Amino acid sequence: MDLGNILTQLEIANEEEICELLKQYNEENSHTFAFDQKEETLRSKLCRSVLTVLGRQVQPICKKTCLETLRILSRDKRVLAPVATREGITILGGMAKLCTEEEVGDKEDSKEAAVLMEAERLVVVEALKCLCNVVYNSPAAQQVCVDVQLAHGLCASLRTSHTWHHEVGLFTLRLLFLLSALRPDVRGVLRKEHDGVRLLSEVLEHILDVQWVGTYETTCPDPQALPVPAEDNERVMEALKAMFNLTLSYNGDEEDDHQFRIIAAILRHLLMLKTETEEKTEEAHSHAVNLLNNLPVSCLDVLIDVPVQGGQEKYDGKNMDVIQALLDFMEKRINKQGSNYKEGLTPVLSLLTEGSRHHREIRRYIKAQVLPPRKDVKIRPEIGTTIKNKLVRLMTHVDLGVKQAAAEFLFVLCKERVDNLLKYTGYGNAAGLLVYRGLHEGGRGDTQYSDDEDSDTEEYKCAKPFINPITGHVEEPMPNPMEEMTEEQKEYEAQKLINMLDKLSRQNVIRPMGVRPDGTLAPLEETLCDAPEEISASDSD
Repeated sequence: MDLGNILTQLEIANEEEICELLKQYNEENSHTFAFDQKEETLRSKLCRSVLTVLGRQVQPICKKTCLETLRILSRDKRVLAPVATREGITILGGMAKLCTEEEVGDKEDSKEAAVLMEAERLVVVEALKCLCNVVYNSPAAQQVCVDVQLAHGLCASLRTSHTWHHEVGLFTLRLLFLLSALRPDVRGVLRKEHDGVRLLSEVLEHILDVQWVGTYETTCPDPQALPVPAEDNERVMEALKAMFNLTLSYNGDEEDDHQFRIIAAILRHLLMLKTETEEKTEEAHSHAVNLLNNLPVSCLDVLIDVPVQGGQEKYDGKNMDVIQALLDFMEKRINKQGSNYKEGLTPVLSLLTEGSRHHREIRRYIKAQVLPPRKDVKIRPEIGTTIKNKLVRLMTHVDLGVKQAAAEFLFVLCKERVDNLLKYTGYGNAAGLLVYRGLHEGGRGDTQYSDDEDSDTEEYKCAKPFINPITGHVEEPMPNPMEEMTEEQKEYEAQKLINMLDKLSRQNVIRPMGVRPDGTLAPLEETLCDAPEEISASDSD
């Protein structure tokens, strides 16, 4: 359909004709995401014309059609100048029930959301979709959203979340997520001026039907209960993403600590739930893990300080159900072939590492699952299908962030003692971490742990003198290649080796190294120069 013809007709058409004209355009372009650059000016004019129509008093069906057109056009960031204005954002915000004074001012007590007619609801949804596209694609529009205080309208909408239709709630939360992700300055406004963290917590409570039985304790989800419906799960994930932004790099006070503990309790509840598909369950749990990483580590005690009921995992008197769920989640992420470990695995590794570092019961429970007393002394630590084998393999992963996260996790489980770590991994696998931490000569990390000691199995005690410290296992005896050689043959092979090393050294393929007094490596000639002169009595006159 010719854009020039559409623009000409829009100038003289009545409301009904405008509706039919734009409907045809929408049908033809509903799946268009790559636009002809030659028509940029025409599409920009169409944006302006549609906004002009929306500024009039037109029927809901016409509003919806105009907004659909604007949503299609907003996929092209180059034509958004007419929309990224105070007038454009105010029109869209008003239709989304976010910017009009009469709506924002008394929306908390308004019953309009509950009785919204279908046509008006569809207008709200389309307006929210447009705003999501415009905010995502236009930095100028983001600034206008700040200027017109769109955050205020969003938080006012959060207060009526119990009346939301699914799509209204979904795109309200998505818009909040986008605005808080793209504009860091908005996060502080949402937190301090509008109590956004508490409001999002209440949204999650409502969607997940959280029932409190204590200050930080909820009723235990019934394992036989129906899974969380797909629509509810969608809104939960958008709320978690928005809350992640609001709690990012945020150091709260005592009052905030109370709110953080409430969030931890809600996330514990969520981690024990399942959705309609395993994939969506894992996605929701991934967002929960990301958010838990933002909370003060002291709040993680909420995860285990709940009564233990029949069939639940118990350790040291604590409920370990959610810790086991996190371990299962971690192993699923490790098992995903071809997945992005940095994004998918490191957050849960970091969470379990910090939880283990600061909470003795969590560390002891995880160590019992991941690093049980060693018996398999004849098998290399990285060989096998156990969770320990998989984590040890990750210690030599090509991605530096992944290898450090896996190594740090195991190091903390070993109470940051080098000798304890080497027992489970061997020096070869642990070398990267030890050099990074400056512990290649032994020792331990800075964290203070309890004095409880690990008990070795009899198999390990007997085999310990024969374990290769580099590979971490007892190697089969190798035949001695020099056993049947004559002295002349041995001398010949030794001289041959010396000649080869000398050749490689002169060609700078290898370089002889020595150890300085401070333990660092340096070229051999430098270490010889640094060595103190020692003259024995037999060498003196």
